[in-house]
Amino acid sequence: MSAAPGTPPADAPVPPLLIACALGIERLALRAGGRSGAPGPVTLLRTGMGPKNAERAVAKALGDGADGRDRRAGAAPAAGVIASGFCAGLAPGMHPGDVVVAAETRGSWGATPCTATDVLTEALARAVPGRTVHIGPLTASDHVVRGRERTGLAATGAIAVDMESAATLRGARRAGVRPVAAVRVVVDAPEHELVRIGTVRGGISAFRVLRAVLPAFYEWHRSLLLPRR
Repeated sequence: MSAAPGTPPADAPVPPLLIACALGIERLALRAGGRSGAPGPVTLLRTGMGPKNAERAVAKALGDGADGRDRRAGAAPAAGVIASGFCAGLAPGMHPGDVVVAAETRGSWGATPCTATDVLTEALARAVPGRTVHIGPLTASDHVVRGRERTGLAATGAIAVDMESAATLRGARRAGVRPVAAVRVVVDAPEHELVRIGTVRGGISAFRVLRAVLPAFYEWHRSLLLPRR
């Protein structure tokens, strides 16, 4: 019997998956999603807030370059890395609970393209039906963005901003060639600014969506061993 579509060969080595988030509330939401359906080993890493903490924590988790560099033919594939958590939406019409799939992450050092965004986008549409899934550039900031600064970032073409995704993926790629992605849930948007997560309806909505995204991450994880078209 042939394997179901989207399923790697039974004898293929399954790469580990590292899911990185910054905040305790993000980790709580992702942990609540459970590990059922994961095709291989999964690590949920809380990096701490800010780009420096994110890059440092990911580099340490991946072995500071030991994983993913100079791999020989037939060696186990490098860990896939997903940066996740909450973000601020930049595009007009965004709402708390919308999902952002990064086509690339942007930092002061440049852009990091993301892997298999089509797989993630389609899987997220199934995992969180009724929620809008946006795909586009995700930019970095080292502080909370509001007002005119939000408008300025939107003018660059970015659709969302957060503090850790770009640094997370930079740290992951510096530790070796590997698949990377960033998926964020909008908690704050141009017409829906909030002050504290969890005390307003938008924060609660975003938490519930983040809790539901893991099946899509696992589908992306499974796809890493499949030939790309």
